[in-house]
Amino acid sequence: MESKMDITEKKEGESNNSSKDLATTNINNELTDSDNKEAEERQARELKAGLHPLKHKFVFWYTRRTPGVRTQTAYEDNIKKIVDFSTAEGFWVCYCHLARPSTLPCPTDLHLFKEGIRPLWEDSANCNGGKWIIRFKKVVSGRFWEDLVLALVGDQLDYGDNVCGAVLSIRFNEDILSVWNRNASDHQAVMALRDSIKRHLKLPHSYVMEYKPHDASLRDNSSYRNTWLRG
Repeated sequence: MESKMDITEKKEGESNNSSKDLATTNINNELTDSDNKEAEERQARELKAGLHPLKHKFVFWYTRRTPGVRTQTAYEDNIKKIVDFSTAEGFWVCYCHLARPSTLPCPTDLHLFKEGIRPLWEDSANCNGGKWIIRFKKVVSGRFWEDLVLALVGDQLDYGDNVCGAVLSIRFNEDILSVWNRNASDHQAVMALRDSIKRHLKLPHSYVMEYKPHDASLRDNSSYRNTWLRG
């Protein structure tokens, strides 16, 4: 039987935790409001300049993996920012100068993420999320990557605010596309994102999509092995 003191201590602990959760929520809301205001101001400036602003600002990143080295520190050190853009005009200038997937060496990762989100499992926007994974033959991956990039930049994917970014992983026998989202536990959003990806890529029925939460990747130190969901 619990003593009155035990119960009182528990209630105080629960109250403290609730206060911390509320404070965190308020901070996140303030950050969101600040981000939204900043985005609106940016879009107004770009419209005034005669440009076509995107809903989000994006960053292209590049990773040339070191064969045989799998530490997280080595991975972070190898991530290089290529360029950022926030307008349709800026996107096409960047994209037209990027190397085509078929010319990239193995193993290489090309990342496209919203500004402020690094392509790392541990990033605050990614740590509770996961990714949908699709494997392609190398001869067709470039076309599907381009369709995915256009859908992401144009904010065409369902639950778009839940999407963090996309990755093209160039490997020796195949190429892998993945779309990262913020919340792996939101089943409705996860499955709606899957259906939206299939629709925008016009994905043939023969292709299998796999889902893996980032915390599982952290546990087994693997991006694409031991996936949890198939669809």
